[in-house]
Amino acid sequence: MLPPPLPDTDGTAAPPGLQLGVAYYPEYHRSPRTELDLDLMHRAGITVIRVGESVWSTWEPRDGEFDLEWLSPVLESAHDRGVRVILGTPTYAVPPWLQVSHPEIAAERRTGEPVPWGARQELDYTQPAFRFYAERVIRSILDRYARHPAVVGFQVDNEPGLELLHNRAVFTRFVRWLRRRYATVDDLNAEWGLTYWSHRLDDWSELWRPEGNSFPQYDLAWRTFQTEQTTEFIAWQASIVDDYRTPGQFVTTCLQYPRPGLDERTVNEVLDVAAGNPYYGVQDHLEIGVTKDQPNRWTTTGVAGLLRQADRAYASRQARFLVTETNAQSIGTIDDGRPPYPGQLRQIAWTFVSRGASMIEYWHWHTLPFGAETYWGGVLPHSLRPGRVYAEIQRIGAGFAAAGNTFDGYVPHSDVTILWSTASRHALQFQPPFQTSGAPDPESYEHLVDAFHRGTVDSGRQARLLHVEQLEEITSDVGIAQIVSHHPLLVAAGTYVLTDAQLDLLRRYTLAGGHLVLTPRTAYADQEARARTEVAPPGLTDLAGAWYEEFSTVDGEIPVISTHTSPQTSIRPLADLPEGSTARWWIDGLMTTGADVLARYDHPRFADFAAVTTHRAGDGRVTTVGCVPSPALAAALIEQAAAAPPLAAAFVLPVSEAVRTTSGSLPDGRIVVVVTSWGWQEGRARLVLDADDLIDGARISAGTLLELPAWSVRVLIFDA
Repeated sequence: MLPPPLPDTDGTAAPPGLQLGVAYYPEYHRSPRTELDLDLMHRAGITVIRVGESVWSTWEPRDGEFDLEWLSPVLESAHDRGVRVILGTPTYAVPPWLQVSHPEIAAERRTGEPVPWGARQELDYTQPAFRFYAERVIRSILDRYARHPAVVGFQVDNEPGLELLHNRAVFTRFVRWLRRRYATVDDLNAEWGLTYWSHRLDDWSELWRPEGNSFPQYDLAWRTFQTEQTTEFIAWQASIVDDYRTPGQFVTTCLQYPRPGLDERTVNEVLDVAAGNPYYGVQDHLEIGVTKDQPNRWTTTGVAGLLRQADRAYASRQARFLVTETNAQSIGTIDDGRPPYPGQLRQIAWTFVSRGASMIEYWHWHTLPFGAETYWGGVLPHSLRPGRVYAEIQRIGAGFAAAGNTFDGYVPHSDVTILWSTASRHALQFQPPFQTSGAPDPESYEHLVDAFHRGTVDSGRQARLLHVEQLEEITSDVGIAQIVSHHPLLVAAGTYVLTDAQLDLLRRYTLAGGHLVLTPRTAYADQEARARTEVAPPGLTDLAGAWYEEFSTVDGEIPVISTHTSPQTSIRPLADLPEGSTARWWIDGLMTTGADVLARYDHPRFADFAAVTTHRAGDGRVTTVGCVPSPALAAALIEQAAAAPPLAAAFVLPVSEAVRTTSGSLPDGRIVVVVTSWGWQEGRARLVLDADDLIDGARISAGTLLELPAWSVRVLIFDA
């Protein structure tokens, strides 16, 4: 039985219904065709467009001279066809006249080294001169168009947080920020351990610049400060929009989640609805069982990577979100052009919806004939003639129209909750624990999270990402018992930086009946990124029934084999592990003090240590994983740790390996299950209960074996 949703889990301010959209730039056409474009969009079922965010020099071609009327025909044409408009503020790409007249607005990547002009986001958005001109253009645009009946919302800026700002004034504010956090310079010396290498300060003016820093404590503070600058900038723009918007209009910004100067949780606290730009490898990168490199920058690969991007967007506010940009055709440069296979766009759109998206908006409507993104394909190719991709978008639009308002209030299911820690991500970027190609890997934190997220997906389950701070907030609202009820399996993957209060919350969660999974680096450092001076895992050894004092990076893959030495005979053993169950990158030297050993290493030295242990603690359990598990091992671990079958399995049972199910609850108690087949072979899945096909309306009987052609999707509704 599904627990009821926690309070405010669908606090989205997005328009009702499922919205299908494109970023639309009529100003980039070489000849006018607005009416034709809007007609084609209307035919494709596109219900929303995003406009205006990239062209400050069009809005204000010269200092103080505004041209605002060029957008009017677009808004009028959109309104005539019932197409909604998200109006963007153009502050991420400043005009040449402003760069020339105020060179001091340039961002600096290192002290005194400005970012060269010629791309975008080269600016210090905390700089007073920039703020003056930005506010002037924002107010001019909003005064003209904010109350236009087509405008339903506003996007402030675009993918903020690209640069870490080293400008002198920014550093001065950083020092002031530190003085507010640490009462005296002696406090800073003590908290950061500045006796090391003779770094003790006698005065705040002696603090060195960040580009020369070697202290992890300094770096964590610097990164936290930088994310606060981004959040403040977005909040500042949102406050300007508040002066113009009408009830029902929302404010958002679009996020590229790997940005270094970004904390997606805090920036979304000042907005109405979260929005993100998930890009991903397509073609064979989405075939189940095919191994490709796993980037974690602005693209991902694999079905699990696709789902993780959606789950991270949902986690921004623990509410439904907007996809403001995503693949239409090829993305990136011409040497890496891979348009999606037929059917993949439709699969991906419904998969995002099943994980909480209320809008899918493609970047962009037409492929550009010029500029850096000449070969970043839009819905229309360079010929501007509707083709195969347009036809697939049209099919998605028909499906969204058939869904109507069905998904309003929808809450995606989760079988496994994985903690997300921005502070840990920053700390493990500065001191990466893993190596790839012989060099420290700055994506070490993502590798840890992705290992367990992919294990969840490969076990047929669904994940919920939950920021550590959100766990604290929700617990204070509803109490620990409800947290355990809604999040019975909690994976603290790589949560390296934890406060004492957060560490205590994990203890209380476990003792109250939760199942806590620990991984390498969990709880190893405090809020200053200082290694805790306790036996590891610090503060949790008694609950884990295991401990370690040494750890090792490892080359290659170390085989892991199941075993079962059980002081607690009630423990369910780990089944025979599948082929490919290995440890990667890292091994903690786990020793036991009462825990069951579920797996060990097949290795002459590391066999001395447990690979996986589990231990009863109060009313709950702690499972400790002493390595970064391979996909096969991670799926087996999640299967063993989960107390129940996947939630979606009560409705649809995959029969083929390539089939995945994602699901969620509607406010009236009905269940939505999206069934996808990721590969060239026909997929099969069996219905457990009677269902309705959302798109074609057909009634399907329990026991029916669904046959899914290559790269296809079915959207099913089950009665309450």
